[in-house]
Amino acid sequence: MNWEAALAGYDRDLRTRGAAERTRRAYGVDLAAFVGWAQALHLGPGDLRHRDVRRYAASLSQEGKASTTVARNLAAIRGLYDFLVRTEQVGGNPAELVSSPKRPQKLPNMMSGEQMRSLLEGIPARTPLELRDRAMFELAYSCGLRCEEIVNLDIDSFDFEEDELRVLGKGSKERLLPVGEPARKALERYLQRGRRPLAGDPRERALFLSKSGRRLSNSDVTRRLRIWVANVTSLGGVSPHSLRHSFATHLLEGGADLRTIQELLGHSSISTTQIYTRVDAARLRDTYADTHPRA
Repeated sequence: MNWEAALAGYDRDLRTRGAAERTRRAYGVDLAAFVGWAQALHLGPGDLRHRDVRRYAASLSQEGKASTTVARNLAAIRGLYDFLVRTEQVGGNPAELVSSPKRPQKLPNMMSGEQMRSLLEGIPARTPLELRDRAMFELAYSCGLRCEEIVNLDIDSFDFEEDELRVLGKGSKERLLPVGEPARKALERYLQRGRRPLAGDPRERALFLSKSGRRLSNSDVTRRLRIWVANVTSLGGVSPHSLRHSFATHLLEGGADLRTIQELLGHSSISTTQIYTRVDAARLRDTYADTHPRA
């Protein structure tokens, strides 16, 4: 076995398991750099030991790479060797004993309930593109969708009888999500008056279409959101993920429990969802500092 065969096999494995295209590309870039380093030392896939992986991680840090970048590289290497162990091409995972650097935990960007109302109601919904954007962002906030989940929705993803949205999340995991009334109405208006003028090819199954009639990309969604945010607020750094963060935080503030939020977001681990407790704690601290006479 050589590196080329190992990388090709791992990429096929990621594809089979439904990994997102962006994830596969990122892993490919990180692993190509790692393989280049190993080849310079004349190390093949079966030659590496944990001390070699530790040396590689140290070299990334010495180059000034951020801890998040080092952690991502180690995750890619760990994933590659998990595949090689599973397919019995190597005997053990040399990255298993190498701990990732602690990632700085930043509070996620979010918008207040009033800011969300201003944003969504500030999209006039007159033209096909406005109708599309209003429906798209109402649905993203109503269901806490990832950007990739938004663009991957098809015209039959929403069940109007059950008021449920079928979403294909990370790892091709499907979940059914309740949809709020404003989002449902916005989606109805878009399907009745907006989508048909945008549709070129009747065989196109994408729910949200570009002005040329194709499925939207992640960058299309990000760009359109920034346009509307700039129209109604002075906030910076708002992305489609900000709507997802706002969805989760507003649920927590309203009394929803973490397990429910975990299921709605499609998180595989409750520890991922727990960051929202930190957001809520930060809000409480700010409120205390602003209002308590002896804060």
